[in-house]
Amino acid sequence: MKYWLMKSEPDTFSIDDLKRKKREAWDGVRNYQARNFMRDDMRVGDGVFFYHSNCAEPGIAGIAEVASDAYPDPSQFDPKSKYFDAASSRDNPRWMLVDVKFVKKLGRVITLDELKSHPKIAEMTLLRKGNRLSVMPVDAAEWKYILGLE
Repeated sequence: MKYWLMKSEPDTFSIDDLKRKKREAWDGVRNYQARNFMRDDMRVGDGVFFYHSNCAEPGIAGIAEVASDAYPDPSQFDPKSKYFDAASSRDNPRWMLVDVKFVKKLGRVITLDELKSHPKIAEMTLLRKGNRLSVMPVDAAEWKYILGLE
């Protein structure tokens, strides 16, 4: 089993939205490294920290689980979508996604500032200077440590 952190802007799609929907396709990823994580490394059952980004209080808001193998992101083929990619084809899709399912909403958001204050997780990908990935790995020790902060 692997662990991940996936970022979403709460005014676009929040942990409450996932709770209501129960399962959702994680579409719109347009970064090759993030795409590769989903395509090559994610497996059904992997744990996901659901992270609220680009908001007043960024941080981990809940827990989800990878619920499908990777498959082509349909938005890349839709000319009306902001994620349309004219260079992608159905025979050779450029962008992939996975479905995620709701596990739980945390009792509180574990904020980015709080995460930064813990030396035991100082090397976490999220906390590295200049990191802007929307999908990133979390190692098992970091996962366990952060769950203990809740």
